[in-house]
Amino acid sequence: MLNELRTLIQKAAPQVVEMISYDMPTYKLDGQRLVYFAAWKQHVGIYALPNEVLDQFADEVASFRQPKGTLQFPYSQPLPSKLIRALVSANMKRLKSVEA
Repeated sequence: MLNELRTLIQKAAPQVVEMISYDMPTYKLDGQRLVYFAAWKQHVGIYALPNEVLDQFADEVASFRQPKGTLQFPYSQPLPSKLIRALVSANMKRLKSVEA
């Protein structure tokens, strides 16, 4: 599942830099944090997505959403690939507009 998530992020944002931050795989775009992820006992978590992005997908993320820009995807369900790609793309657009 982690490899699948990594691939989804890299395909949605091929120009990102992959690194480790806070002991988690982290992706940065032009030095700005795009997204983190990590595995836990019962789920995979995606972190650091701003409410501005999550609110654009409110209905789709409702069952996964946690406080502080966190999404939790349980191992018992397949990853919502299309949603993850859309979230990463939306956050990329947000970061690029902040730069401008």
